Amino acid sequence: MTKPSLPELLHAAVTAVGGTERPGQVAMAEAVAEAIDGGSHLLAQAGTGTGKSLGYLVPALAHGERVVVATATLALQRQLVERDLPRTVEALHPLLRRKPQYAMLKGRSNYLCLHRLHEGVPQEEEEGLFDQFEAAAPTSKLGQDLLRMRDWADETETGDRDDLTPGVSDRAWSQISVSSRECLGATKCAYGAECFAESARERAKLADVVVTNHALLAIDAIEGAPVLPQHEVLIVDEAHELVSRVTGVATGELTPGQVNRAVKRAAKLVNEKVADQLQTAAEGFERVMELALPGRLEEIPEDLGYALLALRDAARNVISALGSTRDRSVQDEDAVRKQAQASVESVHDVAERITNGSEWDVVWYERHDLRGGAANRYSGASLRVAPMSVSGLLREKLFTDRSVTLTSATLKLGGDFNGVGASLGLAPEGTAGTGESEDLPVWKGVDVGSPFDYRKQGILYVAKHLSRPARDGDRADMLDELTELIQAAGGRTLGLFSSMRGAQQAAEELRSRIPEFPILLQGEETLGELIKNFAADPKTCLFGTLSLWQGVDVPGDSCQLVVMDKIPFPRPDDPLMSARQKAVEENGGNGFMAVAATHAALLMAQGAGRLVRASGDKGVVAVLDPRLATARYGSYLKSSMPDFWYTTDGNQVRRSLSAIDAAAKAADVDTAAEAADVEVAAKAADVDVEEQAAAEADEE
Repeated sequence: MTKPSLPELLHAAVTAVGGTERPGQVAMAEAVAEAIDGGSHLLAQAGTGTGKSLGYLVPALAHGERVVVATATLALQRQLVERDLPRTVEALHPLLRRKPQYAMLKGRSNYLCLHRLHEGVPQEEEEGLFDQFEAAAPTSKLGQDLLRMRDWADETETGDRDDLTPGVSDRAWSQISVSSRECLGATKCAYGAECFAESARERAKLADVVVTNHALLAIDAIEGAPVLPQHEVLIVDEAHELVSRVTGVATGELTPGQVNRAVKRAAKLVNEKVADQLQTAAEGFERVMELALPGRLEEIPEDLGYALLALRDAARNVISALGSTRDRSVQDEDAVRKQAQASVESVHDVAERITNGSEWDVVWYERHDLRGGAANRYSGASLRVAPMSVSGLLREKLFTDRSVTLTSATLKLGGDFNGVGASLGLAPEGTAGTGESEDLPVWKGVDVGSPFDYRKQGILYVAKHLSRPARDGDRADMLDELTELIQAAGGRTLGLFSSMRGAQQAAEELRSRIPEFPILLQGEETLGELIKNFAADPKTCLFGTLSLWQGVDVPGDSCQLVVMDKIPFPRPDDPLMSARQKAVEENGGNGFMAVAATHAALLMAQGAGRLVRASGDKGVVAVLDPRLATARYGSYLKSSMPDFWYTTDGNQVRRSLSAIDAAAKAADVDTAAEAADVEVAAKAADVDVEEQAAAEADEE
């Protein structure tokens, strides 16, 4: 039997999932196959609607080696494991004459721990030793969740937190889960043979395709001890989020509360002298943190340095003592000891990292808004340390000994892949393997486009006449503009704000100005509930910040206007971003473009992508920041966004929005006569977009 061709396999898979083959999907599959076969690396930009999951799954399954697929979101993990992979495997089985196996793997704390479930949580005496299932009031939310989880434990086959519906709070879940540091280990645990986390790892070892998340991929790379099974092919989906996820995993934090918990957990297991040393160090650290002011610490202040050295040394002594003493009077001693050791090691490692003072680390104080008054003010401060860059780590750990494909709808910023490539540790495209870049990974970028006709489906409007936004300044003209746009659109608006304060102020103001259009605000409900309500009522608007820029998928007429209040540059006082920008400048580069503009371009590309989610979608992306039209960097930002028709004519845009709104309203009416009006209105909307394009061309 001849080996099936890639187009044959792709056709079978697309048919199985009920999709439609698209040229971009075919081009992507061919590029992925070429990269895998050649052992090279690929950055593939695939617009919304391309069907990129099959674009990488089919060539990866056809290759026959083990594949790890890492995604950023739970939604995509579920889609792959519950929909795409089962159907694709069934469709390819007769053609490949083998049936690839697949499994999902997450970090240990995502799985129910049977030891915790049956033996209880080791508790500090001050908090009250109790059986969490008996002591938590059955009428409280926590008590009800604990009882429900105990029943679920008897039914679940995976023990995966995400299979528990409805979900529970982090506090409730922590009662029945452990971190990898707290785990006793399968050989020492009485429940090791039944362990859900160990079972997931065993399934992953036997699978041809392992679906995981960016965080576990980062842990696998950073900690040295392999968590993922050996694999020859790595696919990173939603790759625009990889650098921030890896940075998050590589970031350390110390708070007074965290240190005090470590003291309490260790005190009952070590001698009084060693425990007192850690207690004294904790008190010294707490005093320093009471006076902490937010911002970067380019040099460690003397008082903080002494406090951290004391913490490091005291924690090291406790760790040694924990390993050499036993106390059978402590109930469930192994679990208590392991939890204490994990807490103290965490304190030791961060304190040591900061005192070692790597030039590649950024250290800063952060303060958090607190309820509870001045008495608790210290608990709102944290000391954080993060890598200046993760590019070297990714280059060394990600692109060695395997073929890597990174894909997303937004990888090409300012017209090329080099900005994203640099953040991943890659040399400019085409230079790897030559000259000074001889030892760097060889890669290429491919943009397979989108099935959508952006120039006919959408308008990019920049409100050039508005005043330039100033930090914490009054933007009355922006709110006037936003009001008029929402009225023209008949609601149907997703408002993307660069700060939560901006979103709250706009929601409060517009709720009084235009009460006929309900305004939903992020934080007032769960994100899932907000998006569901937004999609259900076309007159409704949804305002919010960062997670909305990337996490909303509402095709159809409920989202026909996407508004960005201003260009989402990082805050000037962001310690990590400003440190990265300064480092680029010290090396002779343009720090603003390399860091701030790249950050903004990525978010704006993602935000603009919320508008057109299906082939019939039409609408406007409105940027209420004149700098996009007037600043030198504006062209870089615009070229990172979908290729919509561009205008600065507010009157034209409002007419187009009104026509699109009329078309959408007419489409909801069932009579034949009104259905005919739909066609007229839809054409009117098209004409508006096309007439506007012609007018813009004339102006140029």
